[in-house]
Amino acid sequence: MSVIPVSICIPVKNEEKNLPMCLAELTNFDDIVVIDSGSTDQTVLIAQERGATVLQFEWNGKFPKKRNWALRNYKFKYPWILFLDADEIMNSTFVEELKRVLPTTSHVGFWISFTNWFMGTPLHHGDTFHKLSLIKYGAGEYEHFPDNLWSDLDMEVHEHPILHGTVGNLKSRLTHHDYSGLKKFINRHNEYSSWEANRFMWLQDASESAWSVLNERQKFKYHHLDKWWFAWFYWTVSVWLKRGFLDGKNGMYFGLLKKRYFEEIRLKIIDAKRTGICA
Repeated sequence: MSVIPVSICIPVKNEEKNLPMCLAELTNFDDIVVIDSGSTDQTVLIAQERGATVLQFEWNGKFPKKRNWALRNYKFKYPWILFLDADEIMNSTFVEELKRVLPTTSHVGFWISFTNWFMGTPLHHGDTFHKLSLIKYGAGEYEHFPDNLWSDLDMEVHEHPILHGTVGNLKSRLTHHDYSGLKKFINRHNEYSSWEANRFMWLQDASESAWSVLNERQKFKYHHLDKWWFAWFYWTVSVWLKRGFLDGKNGMYFGLLKKRYFEEIRLKIIDAKRTGICA
């Protein structure tokens, strides 16, 4: 089995439920780096038993966070770095596309799409989850926001890489399957909604250069997150125009939770404007 010249970087904290499946599907890669934030479960042991390099990261509340820290401080084996979360799973179709595309590409990064699993079933319709997570070493790093003022998240979650060069799109999807359950999903999105509300507030007074690094979808979102109709707009597009309803009741449940997520962001924005306190 040939090795793909891509280094895999997996930021983790207490991911003993998700990490085994993620690592099990990485047999085509021989540079796997797990960056841990002081896990108290079996995460580190699982990574070590499967031959991954384990680095410990302790965030001091300032820049850089976990992914940028890795880009700045660790010498990866290969020129391409794929950032995976512990709940993201490789497949053979994606591997074959990497073999075909990377040797001749002029791009310095690639957007990757995911098939979401929700409450035990894959969602094939609705709004597609995608992120710029395959990047060439030295081409750039993740956005820098002063969110140490408002966030306890030690890893870049909604930030995307700012790269010097063109980016492409890979057609094959990875799998996004969180085995930790619905409670963790809801708790995690509560943290995300606070981050989004505060980023919205920060952008209102930010310079034009802060807006210039956003893509068109992001610009639309941050111009309208405080509008009453935005959550309904997302729900309508995802569930009806993008046919999320074809995924049955779980597709509908997922759409409703995402609608609630955007409603929570708006309420946190309203509260931050009222109190002057970060969400």
